[in-house]
Formats: sequence, structure tokens, C-alpha cells
Amino acid sequence: MAEPLVVAVVGPTAAGKSDLSVALCKRLHGEVVNADAMQVYRGMDVGTAKIGPAERDGVPHHLLDILDVTETATVAEFQELARQAIDDCIDRHTVPVLAGGSALYVRAILDDFAFPGTDPAVRERLEAELGQKGSGAMHDKLKDVDPKAAEQILPSNGRRIVRALEVIEITGGPYVATLPEHKYVYPGAVQLGLDVPRPVLDERIGRRVDRMFENGFVDEVRELLGKGLQEGKTANRALGYSQVIALLNGEISEAEARERTAQATRRFARRQDSWFRKDRRITWLRYDDPDLTAKALEVIAEGNRRGIAGVVEVEEGPRFNTGAVDARG
Repeated sequence: MAEPLVVAVVGPTAAGKSDLSVALCKRLHGEVVNADAMQVYRGMDVGTAKIGPAERDGVPHHLLDILDVTETATVAEFQELARQAIDDCIDRHTVPVLAGGSALYVRAILDDFAFPGTDPAVRERLEAELGQKGSGAMHDKLKDVDPKAAEQILPSNGRRIVRALEVIEITGGPYVATLPEHKYVYPGAVQLGLDVPRPVLDERIGRRVDRMFENGFVDEVRELLGKGLQEGKTANRALGYSQVIALLNGEISEAEARERTAQATRRFARRQDSWFRKDRRITWLRYDDPDLTAKALEVIAEGNRRGIAGVVEVEEGPRFNTGAVDARG
């Protein structure tokens, strides 16, 4: 029996994932499942480049605006929510189109990915140590016990550093060993990557950051601070938000905030691209290909020929007779 189709559109920030995801959903019987770790937060719209209602063009989007900025988002919780959304789409004969650049989240959703348990006492002790010493010192500690894990985690990401140290302590093994092999939990998954040359991507990121500040990013952060942004453990680590907080505190100028946001985003984009390139299951497509949507559909059609039960294309082009899902329209 053919497997249900699950599409994932991945790649670095500012590559155009949201637009392609909507275009695919319009051509297929699809709905978008967000896989961006920060777009789950209500009110974090400008700074995360969250796709607006008009740009969604009537396509339902799941897992946007589901948490307050004071709440903590964990990969394990997101995995459960995303899989519920994907399974719901499949049950309704709808193609789920996963869209986002949070590489760990994408793998946790698509792959056979189990999370080690937790130990509240160990976690509390490590968090207290984080509060006393800071994330840089804790990152040095992680580097001593698991250099490979330290390479994958930013020195500023105290929460992930603590989690890695906790797993190492309670399992007695390296943190990276907890990452699974590339094995889909959804055998009908098809991953599409958007390939953007680095100089072009850097330029696109610069323009995006400028638009963010021009479109009210500072006002957005100011409003979110009143809703507890700084007290939250996860939301305030989103790219650009700490820089704007420093601006509002009078520590840096707006020009410095823009430049630091762009620099941090470019570094993040390089890490995203490096992570995704390790997954050979991804089919890479040029971001600016004039036939991008059509070529993406060709990749999906090839998946159908491999026995993936997909969706009949509903607006233009050839119909994929998969028998799994009815066409709409």
C-alpha cells in the first residue's frame, strides 16, 4: 500500500520557503505545518518574518501563534504538536507541507527521533549553575565533555547547553549520540531544499532586516516586553530580539542593532545550510528558478512513482493519479 505524502520545504532563512509552501498547497490539496521554532509565539510577527493572512492566500497554517512569549517551547513538545497536525491532515486526505528553517525541529518531526528523559534535580542544579556562571562558561564545560555537541550549540543558547549537559549526565554518553540516523517516521516524506548562493543570501538577509526595522520591529519588541518577553526562557532568544532589547535599553544605536541582527542572522543561515546539507534525502532546487513550483511538483511526482500516495494536482499541469487523496476544486 502506498504511503501518504508528507512534503517538507527546508533551507536557510530568507530563502523563500513560505512562498513555495503556499504555492505547493494551492496546487495540491495541502495545508502548511509551521516548523519555525519562533513563529509559534503570538505577537512575534515582524521579527520572525511570519507569513501574514493575506500572503497565506487562504491556505490553512498550523502551529502559528500558539504560545505566549513567557512560555517555553521544547523540541519534544513541538514534535508532538506537529505530528498531531500532520496526522490530522493525512486523516482528512490533505497533504501536510512542513515549512521552516529550524533544522532540529524538522528532523524531530520527520525522523524516528526519541528524546532522552529528564532529571528535575540535575536540571535544577545545571540551571542554577547557568545563572551563576553564564552561558559562555557552561558552553566551555560542554566543550570539555562533548566537543561535537558544543560545535552544534551556540555559546549563547543556555537552555540547549543545559539540556545537553543534563542528557550527558543522566545517560553517561555523549549528547550527539542521541541524534538518530536519517530514518523517516513518515515513509512518504519528500524534502525540498531551497538553494541560495551565499552572497545572494547575505544580501537578502540584509534587505529583510531593513524591512523588519522599517515595518515596526522596535515597536513590536517594546510591546512584547510589556507581555513578559524578557522573562521567557525561549522567545527572547529569537534572532534580532535581544539586539532590539539592547537598543531600547540605550546600550546600542539603531544602526548597530540592525547590523548585529543581520550578522547574527547570516551566521545562523550558514549553520542552517550546513545542517540541511548533511541530509542526502533533500532535493535541492534553485530559489530563483522561474519554474520553481513546477520543478518541486516534479520531485513530488517522482515520489508518487516510488509508491508514495500523494495528491492530485488541482489547478494546473498534469494530474498525479495516486488514489490516496481526492482533488479539490
